[in-house]
Amino acid sequence: MITLDINKALGTITKEQVYAQACNADACNKALENKTGKGSDFLGWLHLPSSTTDAEIIDIQATANHLRSKCEIVVVIGIGGSYLGAKAVIDALSGSFDFLENKKPLIVYAGHLIGEDYLYELSNYLEKKSFGIINISKSGTTTEPALAFRILKKRLEEAVGKDEARKRIIAVTDKTRGALRTLATKEGYKTYVIPDDVGGRFSVLTPVGLLPIAVAGIDIKQLIAGAADMEKATGSDVKFENNPAEIYAAIRNEIYKSGKKIEILANFNPKLHYVSEWWKQLYGESEGKDNKGIFPASVDFTSDLHSMGQWIQEGERSIFETVISIATPQYTVEVPFDEQDLDGLNFMAGKRVDYVNKMAELGTQMAHVDGGVPNIRIELPELNACYLGQLLYFFEKACGISGYMSGVNPFNQPGVEAYKKNMFSLLNKPGY
Repeated sequence: MITLDINKALGTITKEQVYAQACNADACNKALENKTGKGSDFLGWLHLPSSTTDAEIIDIQATANHLRSKCEIVVVIGIGGSYLGAKAVIDALSGSFDFLENKKPLIVYAGHLIGEDYLYELSNYLEKKSFGIINISKSGTTTEPALAFRILKKRLEEAVGKDEARKRIIAVTDKTRGALRTLATKEGYKTYVIPDDVGGRFSVLTPVGLLPIAVAGIDIKQLIAGAADMEKATGSDVKFENNPAEIYAAIRNEIYKSGKKIEILANFNPKLHYVSEWWKQLYGESEGKDNKGIFPASVDFTSDLHSMGQWIQEGERSIFETVISIATPQYTVEVPFDEQDLDGLNFMAGKRVDYVNKMAELGTQMAHVDGGVPNIRIELPELNACYLGQLLYFFEKACGISGYMSGVNPFNQPGVEAYKKNMFSLLNKPGY
């Protein structure tokens, strides 16, 4: 199992303060389980790992294999939780340079932004390529993905004809209603359902995330198995002292009450960059309301130690850190001996690069703690589908508990609509 270590976060607050929140954390966990808290109609993610059937996995894998057999490129269209979870897992578990080796299919993304140059360049790139589309949208009318789908659907139909395009477009959408459901029924697209009771940022373990992840060749059965392990480990029947989700939720809220308003998620493995991006949406959209909430930020170490390191070390003391560490890397690279030693690195000769990285991690932790930055550490034994499944579910469960502990509804996002209303009014959309 992945592990949680809060010892280096104690100082600004005490362990007694954290454990004093045990009853509150337990109650919030039970409120999730019993569906008695705010937003209880969006708790379908809670038992997804343990309730996903082999038949569902086999069906998703069959569709993934179909796309893999037909397509050099698969475009995943979605925004927010409709693409971030899949991209987090795919980037974490793929080779850093797979995109240069013509490994098929290549997964690219659209509908996650409004960018004319991006869509033009993507359309040009897809010309003379065999590609397919996974279009993810509950309504089918969200501006960014709807715009991208309209453009790319036309491109695909022009390239292969409408009949073949139907076989290469998969819709992940609402079960019965919405523009995309209507179109999928009319055109005969293969479809998967976004459950009514699962919000976008909690949807990575539904077909929203599982289908693109399977297309990328990643073992979704292991991903779900890892999440199921963490579902059990963070259940409402697990005592606070043994429940990592409750402990993480409690210590975050105690640190927040002490005046530290920003949580920085740091990693020492570049493959985790989009895990951080997924985490930022999960916590920012869940807790940032009612004029309160911890601001989620992220850094990639050691790279960002040479850009943000100064601020973290000596800037305003309004921050705390959660560090994700990978115990064992996939490969082995040793530092070679060099006779001239002009770079002065012979003292590292014979040591693994990961050992150097671990010393950088430990040195950074010591420096930041000495500089007044509480440090929480999460360790994965290695970076694989099982442990990543554990990590994703851990963050989801802790987010639900933490939101309840802070007194907000962690499952709505009313503030997201404000920019849309203004944008539609400026675009003269009917009704705005």
